[in-house]
Amino acid sequence: MKIALVAQHATPVPGESEQQPDDSRLLELSQSLAGKGHRVTVYARRRGTAPERADVGPGVTIQYIGPEDGYPPGPGDDTELLTEIAAFSRPLHERWRRERPDVVHALRWTSGLAALAAARDLRVPVVQSFDSLGVAERRHRMIARGTGGERIRLEPMIGRSANAVVAASSDEESDLTRLGVPRRSIRIVPYGVDTGEFCPEGPVAPRTSRPRLVTVTDLEEHEALGTLLRALTRVPDAELVVAGGPASAELRDDLAYRRLAKVAQSLELSGRVFFAGQVGRAALPPLLRSADLLVSVSEYEPSALTSLQAMACGTPVIACPVGGQVDAVVDGTTGILVPPGRPALLAHRIRQLLAHPILLEAYSMAATDRARSRYSWGRIARETIAVYDTVRDAFPTAA
Repeated sequence: MKIALVAQHATPVPGESEQQPDDSRLLELSQSLAGKGHRVTVYARRRGTAPERADVGPGVTIQYIGPEDGYPPGPGDDTELLTEIAAFSRPLHERWRRERPDVVHALRWTSGLAALAAARDLRVPVVQSFDSLGVAERRHRMIARGTGGERIRLEPMIGRSANAVVAASSDEESDLTRLGVPRRSIRIVPYGVDTGEFCPEGPVAPRTSRPRLVTVTDLEEHEALGTLLRALTRVPDAELVVAGGPASAELRDDLAYRRLAKVAQSLELSGRVFFAGQVGRAALPPLLRSADLLVSVSEYEPSALTSLQAMACGTPVIACPVGGQVDAVVDGTTGILVPPGRPALLAHRIRQLLAHPILLEAYSMAATDRARSRYSWGRIARETIAVYDTVRDAFPTAA
């Protein structure tokens, strides 16, 4: 099968040691699909002096689309990406007219607009993944009211126009049906995790003799992190490593870090809270292996990717029951789900697990097994290909 992956927002560069999260996922998905014997072409955003194409490995090619001098470095925002739709879709249409793919899979909403425009009159089925929906981000105050209007207006139209929509979780499936996307066209295929890289075996980050909690988060989530810091005051002797924000050398200049450090100091947590700054991909598995628990207090988590990576490393998870966490974390088996904004209850659950090493070990084994059996890229690729086969079979003019 000839598969076209459209990622207008992304610029994956093969061989780079540190990729943006979206770029890493795109490379992992494309290589997993190619590993099943398919030919995959990724259509991505050209930045700077990037070449027009790159070969990732057997069966995978990236074609970069953009002006001759490329776009400026860094991810474009929605407004910027929206203005580039026509310039992105025209080359797609011409390339697909010369060599028609069997299926098109668009990742994110602006990619969906470009893919639908490019596939028009070419009789190619289009599959859509949103990764995150504007209505969900507004509900969880990730985008302010009065902003994101174009996205919120267009996403339902994109979902109804695509031949199938891939939802990352049951929570996203519910949102899509409320937007008017027919349930029959929605398939749940979660994010995958590299269970070779994220596994219990391997280097472990240095740690003290204290029980260790790790959270990987955006430091701007001040309210949620405040809940975790208040919970830590009720978990004697435990330490917390906060990964996220700018590089560690730049933390002192970061306003969000300074606010959180002040809260930690006011709660008399000095010496028990460590801000690690941004943790690169290579350093993340050792950090997760060093933890007794991963604690995710984010109130919006569409993919639950960090929780999945921790589970794959054998680290149980305590998380809020939101987004992809509800599907990923089996409450009472691979971790515990705790409602947001409940520091006393969160502390109680943490103490329960830390006080029972045998139970913690059972959770660890169950977490690893679940990550490998449900979220390995091999299984995610099979489920994604099944979606492609379904739309091709149902598409009357598909070859």
